[in-house]
Amino acid sequence: MATFAVTNKPRGTQSLPPCGLAAFAAGMKAGLPIAIGYLPIAITFGLLAKSAGLPNVISALMSFAVYAGASQFIAVQLFSLGTLPWEIILTTFIINLRHLLMSAAISQRLPARLGKGLLAGLAFGITDETFSVAALQADETLPPAFLAGLNLIAFAAWNIGTWGGLFFATAVPPALQAGMGIALYAMFIGLLVPSCLSERPVLVVSLLAIAFHTGLRYLPWIPSLSTGWTIIIATMFAAALGAFLFPQEVQEDA
Repeated sequence: MATFAVTNKPRGTQSLPPCGLAAFAAGMKAGLPIAIGYLPIAITFGLLAKSAGLPNVISALMSFAVYAGASQFIAVQLFSLGTLPWEIILTTFIINLRHLLMSAAISQRLPARLGKGLLAGLAFGITDETFSVAALQADETLPPAFLAGLNLIAFAAWNIGTWGGLFFATAVPPALQAGMGIALYAMFIGLLVPSCLSERPVLVVSLLAIAFHTGLRYLPWIPSLSTGWTIIIATMFAAALGAFLFPQEVQEDA
């Protein structure tokens, strides 16, 4: 569970180039580890999308236009379960709401009077990982070129990996393609378990989501709902109750 703080304290020790190609290259360099990590996950997404029966052009457009790893995995899983399109859209929208907070936090460290088009382009490239790298930079003001380089290399790696997964899927046996669905659960377990062990609010909210979803699916006196609806309702109730039980305040240091 992320919290966002606006401070005037230095976040590192090395200053960034002020602008231009040097700042862009620094962003590319800072994003290289992210790009390396994205490649195998994106390849897995391509394989999963292929095994779920999605057309290649749809899978490629998801990585190019949506560009939200966790939501793309969930969308593919919901598609394979026969979930209605609008339920998939609403589910991914709720999951991606965190990007509004991340983009808002980063925008406070960008130079004033940037055009709306440039701001929108930089916001589109923000992910959990690029946000973390950008937020840890020493400079109070981030050069837009640095953020553009950071976002671009991660975006390129995700799309290259997706195409790689779609291409290599033809060489993967159908039985193995069908078994790739386990990658979705493995990815979320890998993300969730360390946070649950280190942060009590994450553990409580996760257990609440499990309880809500289980009740919606299996309690006999609750009307039958589709998978998409149960995920949406469980997510909203668990998040709302978690916000009530563990309120977080944005801190601002003088």
